[in-house]
Amino acid sequence: DGIDPNLETIVATHPDLVILYHSGQNGRAAERLRALGIPALRVRSDRLADVPRLATLFGRLTGHQDSAAAVVTRFERELADATVPPPARPPTVFILVWDEPPMTVGAGSYLSELLARAGARNAFADLPASSGQISVEAAAARNPDFVFTTSEGIPAFAGRPEWQVVPAIRERRFLHGAGSEFSRPGPRAPAAIRELRAALTAAAHP
Repeated sequence: DGIDPNLETIVATHPDLVILYHSGQNGRAAERLRALGIPALRVRSDRLADVPRLATLFGRLTGHQDSAAAVVTRFERELADATVPPPARPPTVFILVWDEPPMTVGAGSYLSELLARAGARNAFADLPASSGQISVEAAAARNPDFVFTTSEGIPAFAGRPEWQVVPAIRERRFLHGAGSEFSRPGPRAPAAIRELRAALTAAAHP
């Protein structure tokens, strides 16, 4: 796993360097790896700006600066090409990342950035954190135009009675993004933006 990984499995590969996501559990893993003489680095990869930053860092660490620079150049060009100008009235999208208890993402989330670049607005963009717990009533009060889900088809929570107070859920106005490009920032983020744009267009003109 990317969080609290199996150290025996890692050590068995005899790595020159272990790169971990910056979490509390991985802090303990990094300390144990260093105690074994294995260099370990924790990095944050939460926003689109982290993609070129980390590509540059990894290029320097591995001696592939030129390749890293090419990745950065291509990413920034494709990101600019995929981004649309903000519309006067962007559709609002509710992102439910967990339903018991209900959790959504705020302005600090990579998904919120994707929506903005695709011409939409996160219904909970006023939350500064990357995620937070909300109530069903709060989601209903925001009355989003669409609900984003990473599952294919109709998500299970949409059939539960308490969620029928959210019109977009009751009327099955879902945007689907099932690929891993929606779960973490990386070089495929421009493709995720284009997919969101296509989904928004299709939803607006069924």
